[in-house]
Amino acid sequence: MDLSINVAVLLAVIIIVRLRRRTHARSRFDEKLTVVIVLVFGVLIAPTSFGQGVLHVVGQLAHSLSQTSSP
Repeated sequence: MDLSINVAVLLAVIIIVRLRRRTHARSRFDEKLTVVIVLVFGVLIAPTSFGQGVLHVVGQLAHSLSQTSSP
């Protein structure tokens, strides 16, 4: 029986665990590392159907916000 771990799922779990920590307990290096992990996670899920769906929803949201804010 082979056990394979999806790297994107593993990074999602790491992100959740890191973000649950209290803010004042984080060092500047810790915050930078979290940003890097989140960026890598974004790159990993971008080509997937889930990533494309998120991109579509965010694009629609940005478009609707720009429509409501323009005179």
